Amino acid sequence: MASTTMFEGRKNNFIEETLVKDGKTIIEAYQSNPAAELGTFVQGFSGLSIYSIQLFNKESMPMLEAKELIPVEQTTIKQVLDGSIARGFDTESHGFPVVGVPFSVRGDPYALFLTLDKQTVAQEQENMPWIHAVYILVLVIGSFLILIAARYVVHPIVQLTEATKRVAKGTFDSANLPMKRRDEIGQLSVSFHEMATELAKLDHMRQDFVSSVSHEIQSPLTSISGFTKALKHKKLSEESRLRYLTIIEEESERLSRLGQNLLQLSYLQQEDHPLKVTTYRLDEQLRRVVITIEPLWTAKEIKMDIELEAITVLADQDQLDQVWINLLNNAIKFTAPNGTIRIQSMDKTQHNIVSITDSGIGIPEEELVNVFKPFHKVDKARSHSVGGNGLGLSIVKKIIDMHSGEIHVSSSLDSGTTFTVSLPRGN
Repeated sequence: MASTTMFEGRKNNFIEETLVKDGKTIIEAYQSNPAAELGTFVQGFSGLSIYSIQLFNKESMPMLEAKELIPVEQTTIKQVLDGSIARGFDTESHGFPVVGVPFSVRGDPYALFLTLDKQTVAQEQENMPWIHAVYILVLVIGSFLILIAARYVVHPIVQLTEATKRVAKGTFDSANLPMKRRDEIGQLSVSFHEMATELAKLDHMRQDFVSSVSHEIQSPLTSISGFTKALKHKKLSEESRLRYLTIIEEESERLSRLGQNLLQLSYLQQEDHPLKVTTYRLDEQLRRVVITIEPLWTAKEIKMDIELEAITVLADQDQLDQVWINLLNNAIKFTAPNGTIRIQSMDKTQHNIVSITDSGIGIPEEELVNVFKPFHKVDKARSHSVGGNGLGLSIVKKIIDMHSGEIHVSSSLDSGTTFTVSLPRGN
């Protein structure tokens, strides 16, 4: 009898120490990867081990859905939250030791309580007569399962942490993430991979944008610098001097237009950019824009074929002015002298449709998907000869998007181009 009591005491002490050790293992596993959600992380160990686990927050409220309640006094919870390790016995249910281990996350205290799972131990007792051996076997298996669970939970989080560090340094490689898992970590990995892919695209776009801006600025600056140096020579004829000055003036204006377009595009891309909407006649706006740019199309003797239905819209009139001016300027630039530009407006059931068709040089089919990208030029040699910096259609697309509309382009080489704008009907 005395030896049994002594053995029971040593056994309980061994269980308590093992519980404390495994509790600290769980805490250390979480603290090495604090990005994980605490409740979900600890709950994972509860499902994979032979322990009953409960977690209390600083208000002494339980955070886990436990298989059975661990009877813990509020005073004991407060003791652990204050930083002390608690040891005791669950004498009311099955007599197994209960331990409480303190830890903190970002300054907030938590209390982790562990005891043996009653049902698991009961099953082992039914199958094996030697209960003392069962206790030891249970603790060994439990410790082994915790180590496996720690690796199962922690390893993918380590992979995510390393991928995050690579993204922070500008390397958007997320191919090694555990995206085939069906749990929350797998979903997080898929979301991280999608984010890294989008960031890679944005970084590529940023590099292209910087390269394009640098090219567009450097080209006129080179011309201005070269012709300015040429003007220093006193032997230039008056005709050459005027020609050089004209080129310098044109390149300066080109730089000015580039700066204005960049500012406008940046302004439109601001999320809080407000639209000053009013109700007005769209057909009258189109007629006014055609009259405004009359010197441009009459100089090339272009015929304007206008067919406009009476349409009332609710939109930002100044912004749509910019849309029609940009589209018509493009049509005039790439239409040969004595060509034709046709402007139509139609009032449909759900949308108002405006189409602008020219008889110009057209756009290759493979280029159509890129025409609205900043600085994109279908034929850079021809585009440069007629001016422009490749921002006009980007501005047009952004303004149409802000009006919840759509713009489409159809074209073929030497057969002209049609831009079709669809705007929601005003109330």
